[in-house]
Amino acid sequence: MSIIISIISGIITGIGLGGGTLLIIGLTLGLGVEQKIAQSVNLIFFIPTAITAIYINSKNRKIRWDIAIYIIVNSVIGAIIGAIHATKININVLKKLFGVFIGIIALYEIYSIIKPYIKNKKSNNIIKKDRKEE
Repeated sequence: MSIIISIISGIITGIGLGGGTLLIIGLTLGLGVEQKIAQSVNLIFFIPTAITAIYINSKNRKIRWDIAIYIIVNSVIGAIIGAIHATKININVLKKLFGVFIGIIALYEIYSIIKPYIKNKKSNNIIKKDRKEE
């Protein structure tokens, strides 16, 4: 089970879709690992997968380093602050925060899927309205 979870998480991370979230869910629900340990494993898992993705995308000239450096520096600062706080947060609160985070991601993904249909419907209504005015 851990090999399957790791391979799937690695593929999703390589694509750039946040496989770490799937890894945490897989470890906690699939293998019964405590959430704080699963999040720690996720951080360790992230290092080689991120280095691999950076190497391949850099080789293919898909990274804008002027933006990436700014994001990297600020993300490291945020990761340090988050790691310090995560060790002090009650596990039940951490689980709830993680659930809210997953919920927000799910809502965003649903919205991004239906957004083109909403946009298309609005443009069709504008075209119909223009035709009626003629």
